[in-house]
Amino acid sequence: MKVVVIGGGASGIFCSGLVASFGHECVLLEKNERIGKKMYITGKGRCNVTNCCDVSEFLENVVTNRKFLMSSIYKFSPFDTMDFLASNGLDIKVERGNRVFPTSDKANDVINTFENFARKNNVQIKLNTKVVDILTRDNRVVGVVTDKGKIECDAVVVATGGKSYTTTGSTGDGYTWAKRLGHNIVTPKPALSALKTSGVDGLAGLSLKNVRATIFDGDNELDSDFGEMLFTHTGVSGPIILSLSSKIAKFYQNGKFSKKLAVGIDLKPALDMDTLESRILRELSDNINCTIKNILPSLMPKSLIPLVLSQAKISQTTVANSITKEQRKSLERVIKCIKLDILDMEKLEFAIVTSGGVDVKQIDPKDMQSKLVKGLYFVGEVLDVDALTGGYNLQIAFSTAYAMASSIK
Repeated sequence: MKVVVIGGGASGIFCSGLVASFGHECVLLEKNERIGKKMYITGKGRCNVTNCCDVSEFLENVVTNRKFLMSSIYKFSPFDTMDFLASNGLDIKVERGNRVFPTSDKANDVINTFENFARKNNVQIKLNTKVVDILTRDNRVVGVVTDKGKIECDAVVVATGGKSYTTTGSTGDGYTWAKRLGHNIVTPKPALSALKTSGVDGLAGLSLKNVRATIFDGDNELDSDFGEMLFTHTGVSGPIILSLSSKIAKFYQNGKFSKKLAVGIDLKPALDMDTLESRILRELSDNINCTIKNILPSLMPKSLIPLVLSQAKISQTTVANSITKEQRKSLERVIKCIKLDILDMEKLEFAIVTSGGVDVKQIDPKDMQSKLVKGLYFVGEVLDVDALTGGYNLQIAFSTAYAMASSIK
């Protein structure tokens, strides 16, 4: 059987190598000048390649279409990915949150491992080759048309990614072909994205550790996460914000939220209100003649003080001995929940992952084959599947690739 894989990202590289290792002729087409371009920038250039967890825990971190992924994740789990990397000569390590990285901290080493696997199995890798169309006859794939000519084949694997980080080549080509061949496309939207918010003037670059961020719909708490975050010029980002953004992406349609949402930041999640009150009372009594802005650095970064006092409605020059009980209570509430209105998500092209894509109702979860066109397969981010940050999305790429490759006869 001759198989054409379109897209040299994580799912495409792995899928092509596997297909060839199972004894089939395989051609990998990549429109960029090199393969794995998006992988170079994952994990801040270190490539968080998977997450060292069992299947049940993995599935808990899948945000969209968890049930669809069950078959492929059980076929090729995070431990299988780790075994594959080790058996192909890549040293790996497990860090906080069970994130798996190459020991070298170089994404290039991960890409080289997959590329070497593909080349060892005689995959024909064609770079700078853009696919124009997928050819079908009688509802069956018969080939592809590229800017360099036609290639006849028995199967086509679409591994073109989503629409995030468009500079790496993820420009939504797969959606166009899928739609033309009768597939429904769930509207692509940003996931694992920074959030644009109110109230962040002068805070860009500030990083917070051991805080809890909560998404609010009015007074209702939708979700929360504990860990690290940071402020940007336009809002908030960092690990816990990225995870929360994926969980609220369902409310983001046509470039805006369907609900008026806010993010609340608890600066002292380890302290209950009574303990925090005792701490503040002690600080005030120990510094009775000091202004509140000079007392608060013991409780929070200096750059946050103007925002906190503004929300607590206390002047920065207010002296400790003149602070009323009502003002103190207000300060305590703000320390436990700095509230910032969510204005928007970062643009899709800057999001880490795309939510949305080819409707999985039209895809067989056992082998990733289209239910509409024989010999047409979809793997990785082009599908309407996404997960939280921590190596889960790359694992989805590998697992769906394995499900496809191991199924063809």
